[in-house]
Amino acid sequence: MSIPATNGPLEVRGAPSAPVIPPHNAPPYFHVLVKPTGAACNLNCAYCFFLSKEALYPGSRFRMADGLLETYIRQYIESQRTDLVTIAWQGGEPALMGLDFFKRSVECATKYARPGMRIEYTIQTNGILLNDAWCAFFREHSFLVGLSIDGPRPLHDAYRVDKGGGPTFDKAMAAARLLQKHQVDFNILTTVHAANADHPLDVYRFMRDELGVQWVQFIPIVERVNADGRTLLQEGQTVTGRSVTPDQWGQFLIAIFDEWMRRDVGRMYITLFEAALASWLGGPPALCIFAETCGNALAVEHNGDVYACDHFVEPKHLLGNIQERHLSELVASDQQRRFGAAKQDTLPQYCRECKVHFACHGECPKNRFLATPDGAPGLNYLCAGYKAFFTHVDRPMRVMAQLYRSGRAPAEIVHVVAAEEARLKAASAKASRNDPCPCGSGRKSKQCHGKRHPSS
Repeated sequence: MSIPATNGPLEVRGAPSAPVIPPHNAPPYFHVLVKPTGAACNLNCAYCFFLSKEALYPGSRFRMADGLLETYIRQYIESQRTDLVTIAWQGGEPALMGLDFFKRSVECATKYARPGMRIEYTIQTNGILLNDAWCAFFREHSFLVGLSIDGPRPLHDAYRVDKGGGPTFDKAMAAARLLQKHQVDFNILTTVHAANADHPLDVYRFMRDELGVQWVQFIPIVERVNADGRTLLQEGQTVTGRSVTPDQWGQFLIAIFDEWMRRDVGRMYITLFEAALASWLGGPPALCIFAETCGNALAVEHNGDVYACDHFVEPKHLLGNIQERHLSELVASDQQRRFGAAKQDTLPQYCRECKVHFACHGECPKNRFLATPDGAPGLNYLCAGYKAFFTHVDRPMRVMAQLYRSGRAPAEIVHVVAAEEARLKAASAKASRNDPCPCGSGRKSKQCHGKRHPSS
């Protein structure tokens, strides 16, 4: 059933007198990251792209008012044409708003939810302010918590420091243990940067064996240096020394994938690997960065300003304010639809012809600032890393996809790999040092699996 366009601006102040009908071209569902404290944070992480956004709001207290909170919750629920709505909080550090603010947010969501609608809540936090009361609240309302930890102590503390430059590892670990104590669902967000990029297995094994988590999301740090030397805007063709290099990013993912594939499929869930499998299955993209277009993941600032994307909170991507125009109008605006379509429209031919284009689609526009080998603009800075990774995982992804289509668990690949490696090890043992390696690499056995078996 088509939904008719509205005539004129939607009412935005006070309780609606009639059901709000979103514009006909508004997406049926879209995601919003709400930043109730704006860029304000109790840490001073060296690579944080959002701390500098304070400059956009000089003199602000960086606190979302209760009236604006209710306006946002109401408009967001009104804008969704699905029975499942996710209310997501981020920062800065959203916990700086205090627990009572989030209690009020749940009350508002309950008030405006339509019959049969299910509300889910997520929050991304550094964990510093969490205590038993916070965790009991998260547990009661089934919050999914994202906790930021970058790996073992020296790798985490390299950039994740407090306002005085001090380490934060112990406080982040204490938050993780509190969440576990209260049986709160949480995952780990790990940024990959110059300090930890060369230690992929140290990071992965720490998450799995010491922290004891099952869900991990890896985010590459790519800090573009603006003409004035700052990193406020997504502009410039050079990156900071904290940024991960394309080769590091690819090798980081490959090293973790190989260990994951041998023993952890079905036990550890790596967001990027899950997204890759979705691509090999031909399903919809599991992450917005791998979608053909974008524009359905916005950001709302502490004062109600709406931006095209969390990574593009900058003046030229400001869509408007929910106190002046309804959220559904802003997401359906020509400006936002052009922003979303530009991801596909500006993709270079070099990328369109790439064998792994179906899995990547040029990744996030914020990272597309290099030139292709033939000089066309718009190549992703991380292209070489993604191409190496997606090429490396092609065969195991096809095996897992086939298992899934056959009604079997993709986790069975662990047994498939073990059997293949056992056969290879036996064949390598029989081959002389100068024979071609049984793996088919074309190298001599002594230079390949005859030298060192991959699982040794």
